[in-house]
Amino acid sequence: MQNTLKIRQEIIQYCKLLYDKNLLASADGNVSYRISDKEILITPSGLPMAFLKPEDICVIDLDGNTISGKPSSERLMHLQVFKTCPAAKAVMHAHPPYPVAWSIAYPDSKELPNTCLAEVILGTGRIPIVPFARPSTQDMGDQLLPFLPECRVMILSRHGGLTWGESIREAWMGMERLDHSAQMLYLADMMNGLSHLPQSEIDALKEMRKTIAPKTL
Repeated sequence: MQNTLKIRQEIIQYCKLLYDKNLLASADGNVSYRISDKEILITPSGLPMAFLKPEDICVIDLDGNTISGKPSSERLMHLQVFKTCPAAKAVMHAHPPYPVAWSIAYPDSKELPNTCLAEVILGTGRIPIVPFARPSTQDMGDQLLPFLPECRVMILSRHGGLTWGESIREAWMGMERLDHSAQMLYLADMMNGLSHLPQSEIDALKEMRKTIAPKTL
């Protein structure tokens, strides 16, 4: 544990942020970090994320075998990201209310609207809605495949949000961006319906995104 103490503490810091920002409740959600080519740190199953201690963080290998602790039951989804995305160092899964509500209210939507807000295009490129998969199954990982490695911010239909990055901070920024964008779209939809940027602006923003991609802002 000594060699990974700082990373464990950083994972716990962001778990508390997720809880404080109402992006998860109780023992919901999970965060992982690739510490080597073979080993992953991941949050435990069944413990409240706001009160984790460094010794609670588990270790698994890339095949999903447990090295220490009782790892999250949703580790298969994390492993799919790490196996598919060589740049991924951290994966974050939470239950942000507004994106999840969007996937419930608009079950036929393929992605969060990205033609209304400049920040969605500039910060993420696009935010797809991944088809529903039963929690804690391999299907959760399999459903991600069409969107990897292109997308670092995703809505898991009727379930939560999934983000990954080259640092825990980037994964956190993606989760915060996801919920904030969905909240603004929800408010606009309730006030008077969504309006969209002119196509010329959308095209210009997409060109700007190319200078930022693939990272999440």
